[in-house]
Formats: sequence, structure tokens, C-alpha cells
Amino acid sequence: MLGFWALVRLELHTLLADRAIMLTLFGGVLFYSFLYPQPYLQQLPREEAVVVVNEDGSQLSRQLEFMADATPQVRLVDRANSLTEARALMLAGSASGILHIPRHFYRDLMQGNSVTLSYGGDASYFLVYGTIAEGLAQASGTLAAQIKVARLLGKGEALPQAAAGWNAVGLNTLPVFNPTMGYVNYVVPAVFVLILYQVLLMGTSILGATQNQRQLGGEQGYWQQAPVLLLLLARTLVIGGLFLLPVSYFLGFCFDYYSITRHADLAELGLFALPFLLATTWLGVVLGALFTRRERPAQVVLLSSMPLVFCAGFIWPQELIPTPITWLAQWAPSTPAIEGFLRLNQMGADVSQVAHYEVQLWGLALCYGLLASLLLRWRQRQSVGR
Repeated sequence: MLGFWALVRLELHTLLADRAIMLTLFGGVLFYSFLYPQPYLQQLPREEAVVVVNEDGSQLSRQLEFMADATPQVRLVDRANSLTEARALMLAGSASGILHIPRHFYRDLMQGNSVTLSYGGDASYFLVYGTIAEGLAQASGTLAAQIKVARLLGKGEALPQAAAGWNAVGLNTLPVFNPTMGYVNYVVPAVFVLILYQVLLMGTSILGATQNQRQLGGEQGYWQQAPVLLLLLARTLVIGGLFLLPVSYFLGFCFDYYSITRHADLAELGLFALPFLLATTWLGVVLGALFTRRERPAQVVLLSSMPLVFCAGFIWPQELIPTPITWLAQWAPSTPAIEGFLRLNQMGADVSQVAHYEVQLWGLALCYGLLASLLLRWRQRQSVGR
């Protein structure tokens, strides 16, 4: 019978000899650490190209154009004679948005009538669309305030004194959890946790599926005779121990490199990361035991990645997600891990405030550990039957 340390050596040799697994565990981490944050390095989109359709031609409408172009979000790049022409420019890639100033804009404003300005943007990129809407709304809102002030002054209102008193009070905003107010601090920390989860899950499950595939081919291996608990512990120690390097790389070097805020100390992160690594590793053993082709686990993990991003709660409100889907997402260790890491590391929560996420991760670890033991035993019995 193989001893524990003999199993550790065999597992380590098997892992290091498999280039696909090593590339997944370490190459994938390096690749994603530089590739994924690239769209967010500028923090917020700025100077989005907008085409103007000005059907009024008055001095006030041109003032609105000037104010829109002066905002940091919008840059007016062209004029069009109609909405059809403006839409054609957008489809050609010459602009990302449209500002439409209707006919009789100046006349209706002077008569006190309501005027509707139309904004358009490329909604296939939510950040671009939101930036254009923000810039154009800011410009039109400022112009509306100026017109209101001018109208009150024309009626003899004592507005200058009130305005002077209002301007004497300054607004000093201080972001608490996102000091840069950008998308690097908002998106990247959570997605890094999801990447760690996916990479560890794929590497562990590919190892198990590969052994099952070799077993079906008639090959005899140490995993068929080893005690189940010792085999599970050896695999956990080898894969989990090696994966501490990517975890340290993401939460250490990458956070410093991208200037991501950190509040938790190393001990707090380590205590919270332990059940996350155990739950993910043992879930990977479960997936590996279920498949007999080594490419299948990676396909399943990649297909589940996008739903898990939206179910995590930091991109899409969980209140708008159907309850059954939210419940299913709680069985993925990445969901409580993202919530816990964000509160602990980015929001400065103490350990007691994330204790329920840690308890959930320990519960998942226990559940998947027991299931992994049963499935490994089932696979061994199948090999005996052959």
C-alpha cells in the first residue's frame, strides 16, 4: 500500500509532467493578469466621439453644442443634416453617439415650453453609452439652469444674493471604497477571484479526467489502488500548495501593479483564502471524477464563467436575478469568495463581518470533500470491475 508521502511525490510528478495542466494553472494566471485589466487601465472612458444633428441653428443651440464639447465625456466630431445620416456615421464607426437638437429649440425655450433633447449611443458597450449619456445630460442640465437663472433675474428675483450664499459652501467629496472612481478598483479585484477559481477548478478537474481517460484505455495507475482519503489529501496538498503562488501573485503583485486598494492584512487574507482553495480544489476533484475526456471539464468551467460573473452581485444587482439562479450560484465557491474578498480587502471589513461567507466556504468544502471521496471510491471500484 502506498504511503501518504509516496502519493504526494506521484501526484507532483504527474502534475508537473502534464503540460496542459501546468499551462492552465500558471500560464493562464499570467495571461489573464495582464490581458483582462487592459480595457480598464484608463479607469473611465473619456472624449467619446459624438455627431450633432442641429435642426434649430440658433445661437442657444450652438451654445449647447459648445457646452457638450467642453465636457470631459464627449467630443463633437461631426455634423449631420438628419438622424438618418447621423446613424450612418455611427454604423460606419465614425462616432459612438448622437446629439439631436430639435427644430424650434430656442423659440420653445423662450416661450417656456418643454423641449426634448435626444441622445443616442452605442449601447453594445455599456461604459461608452453611459459616458455619452452622462456628458450630454450634464451639458443640457447646465444650460437649463442658466436659462432658469436668466428668467428669474428678468422677473426681479433676488437671485444674486442667494447664489452668492450657495457658492460659499463648497463640496468636498471623498470616495471611500474606490478612491480613483475608476473601473480598475471596481471590476478587477472581483474578477481576479473568479479567475483564480476557474484556473484552479480547471487544473484539478483536468487531472482527474485525464486519469479516468487513461483508465478506460486499460492503463493501470497508482490512483486505482491508493486509499481514497490519502489520495484526496495528497492531491489537495500538491495542487493547493502550488496554487498558493498564483494566489499570492494576484493578491500581492497584481494589486500593487494596478494600484488597487487593499485594507486586509496577510493573515486575514490567508484565513479566508484557505476554505476557498479547499472548496474549489475538491469541487475540481468532483468534476474530474465525473468525466472521462480531459477536455470536458474546461468546457464546463468556461461556459459557467459568464453566469457566475453576473450572479456574484458586483456587476448586476442580485435583487434582479431570479431566486433559483441566485441559489444555484451559491454552490460555486467563487460567489461567497468574491463577496468576502471585496468586503475584506477593498472595503476594510473586519473578520467578523465576513464570517458568514467563510462559514459558507467551509460548508462547501466539507460537502465537496465528501462527494469527492465517494466519487474517487466509485472510480476505483469501476477499475476493479474491469
